[in-house]
Amino acid sequence: MSNTLFPWQGDVWQQLQQMRARLPHAILFHGAEGIGKTVFAEQFAQSLLCETPQPDGHACGTCGSCGWFVQYNHPDYRRVRPEILDGDEAGEGDGSEGEAGDGKKSAKSAKAPSKEIKIDQIRALAGFMNISTHRQGQRVVLLYPAEALNTAAANALLKTLEEPPPNTVFLLSSNSLDRLLPTILSRCRKFAMPLPSREQALTWLRQQEVKDADVWLDEQGGAPLTAYAQSQSEGRELIDAFLQHLTRPGIDGALKCAEQLQKTPVAELVAWQQRWLYDLFSLKLCGTIRYYPRYEKALAGLAAKVETGALLRALKSSNERRAIADHPLSARLFIEEMLLDYASMFA
Repeated sequence: MSNTLFPWQGDVWQQLQQMRARLPHAILFHGAEGIGKTVFAEQFAQSLLCETPQPDGHACGTCGSCGWFVQYNHPDYRRVRPEILDGDEAGEGDGSEGEAGDGKKSAKSAKAPSKEIKIDQIRALAGFMNISTHRQGQRVVLLYPAEALNTAAANALLKTLEEPPPNTVFLLSSNSLDRLLPTILSRCRKFAMPLPSREQALTWLRQQEVKDADVWLDEQGGAPLTAYAQSQSEGRELIDAFLQHLTRPGIDGALKCAEQLQKTPVAELVAWQQRWLYDLFSLKLCGTIRYYPRYEKALAGLAAKVETGALLRALKSSNERRAIADHPLSARLFIEEMLLDYASMFA
């Protein structure tokens, strides 16, 4: 795991090293999803625990501590994340691996794995933080994504951050600061993780042998890891079918499209439509397109037909749908309503 930062993270790593002299008890890494925040935070966690760190701040990768760390078996390291990431070793799309919570695999259950970080996972840290650290060093807790904390877990974490145990560093990673409690934000030193440049992202994607790298990168807002993950999925034809429908909105097409896509994760469909609506709005007001430049002609035609007020209402509705998209009562009806509302803008 040593020195495996992504190519665009070198300068940010050097900025982080300036904190070492007066290390805060909690650092919140924040930025867009799919840019490598979790890998970055894990590299920093390993370097904090390393017995012989390198001059540039990276872990040596050869000491006993590093050996434990790469096996997710370090006695002074814990990761806290939703159960659902136990079966998704990509974490937030950053390539992170290992177990959630206190480092132990959760028992298999008939229930769907949770997408939240629960209070029991925060309480489980109490025993970990109440014992002496290995070789009198530091202990590190990595928690991601921080916005997955449910209310009870967030309040429990806040109490710990207000009275942090000695020799303990909390590393949090978040894709969305506005979904965190202001009180948690105030207890952390915020560290911004910028998007890579387009050139850096495209170079990396092409090194991964991603075809149409520019298309994937645009559709994911410049986030290379999310673009890579989407390029490896089998749903490209579904994405294209959905986008093609958005170019020709109508009632009949909406019903047919909903039937075709009812097994597609609803949250993904909402995200695709949100980006489409953003491009329509941006094109209408500023003449620019961010996510779907290959649909420029269709977007221009639609932008000429729709009123700005209708677009603003559609964007608001889309944001509201995103909040409940993970648990729709009926995926097909949810998609139908979403597409019929979209079609009504052009009626």
